Amino acid sequence: MRNIKTYTVLTLSLFLVIVSCGNSEQKAKPAEAPPASFPVAQIQHKTVTGFSEYPTTIEGIVNSDVRAKTSGYIEKVYVDEGEKVRKGQVLFKLETQSLSQDAGAAKAQVNVAQVEVDKLIPLVEKNIISPVQLETAKANLAQAKANYSSVTANIGYATIKSPIDGYVGAINFREGALISPNDATPLTTVSEIDQVYAFFSFNEAQYIDHLQRNGGKSKAERIKNSPDLSLVLANGKIYSEKGRIQTSTGQINQNTGTIKIRAAFNNPNEILTNGNSGKIRIPTEYKDAIVIPQTATFEQQGNIMIFKLGEDNKVGTSIVKVKGTVDNLYVVESGVDLKDKIVISGVGKLRNGMVITPQETSFEEAITPVATLFRN
Repeated sequence: MRNIKTYTVLTLSLFLVIVSCGNSEQKAKPAEAPPASFPVAQIQHKTVTGFSEYPTTIEGIVNSDVRAKTSGYIEKVYVDEGEKVRKGQVLFKLETQSLSQDAGAAKAQVNVAQVEVDKLIPLVEKNIISPVQLETAKANLAQAKANYSSVTANIGYATIKSPIDGYVGAINFREGALISPNDATPLTTVSEIDQVYAFFSFNEAQYIDHLQRNGGKSKAERIKNSPDLSLVLANGKIYSEKGRIQTSTGQINQNTGTIKIRAAFNNPNEILTNGNSGKIRIPTEYKDAIVIPQTATFEQQGNIMIFKLGEDNKVGTSIVKVKGTVDNLYVVESGVDLKDKIVISGVGKLRNGMVITPQETSFEEAITPVATLFRN
């Protein structure tokens, strides 16, 4: 009897131990974690403006080379480089001593020829000599006067004046230099910079895109309808005046594959001058476009991909075709539409078909660029 009780107690104790262990195992088992959280946003339309930049060189509207019309030594330079001058202002003076001597001799020849004519006139009237002799004397007088006029003109040419209002460029010859009309290098160049030209180039595709974006039936109309341009100066600042495209060369350069464009900018404060460089900035407006933040994309085999949120919070990949870039945004041509929600960041941690916990984010917040806190 005592053995039976002992057996019963042991059996009951063993049962309690087994039940207790089972309960401990059930309590120790952790709960299953929820899917990872990722920010998602509903696609919306937005009007954005992007900019394309092209290197440019600046030239004055008028660049007039100043050259000598007669040979001689420079006696005096009256201006300095960069000086503002008026049309007709004296810039250079050539030595005229030898020309003055030539003028004296030429004047003497005129006087001699005139005396000869005066002497022959009464003789012809009295039929003492033939009229032919008088006509010959008159021809000699005309020739002498022409020679004298030529010499005096050269004396006038020795005073070299500015052909336009503008600014003096580099002075290539100084006092004592011998110059002539055949010199390849001008004495200087005077530039009118109240308005300036900015020259830049499109490649063939850029040129066609630019014309097709602007309305009009002809090239002239499309150029007229093109947007205002900005000029980024060499110091990185935007020039205060807006510019306009005026014209382009007639054909594509076969050697470079580019076409040259000429724009014009007013220059009231004379900040720009001949030879400046910078960048032309042309705006492109994408009206009511679908845009996505670049943080929502990744590249795979040359394609730009996004993750769309599907049923049961599963994400799936989709290829998007991009037609432009504006700051931190892609302007989308195809691959996503207004009914879609996309993951806007952290896409490197996702896999196709993965279940996530969507964290709803406003579209404006999704496309706002993250501020740079530190710069090197």
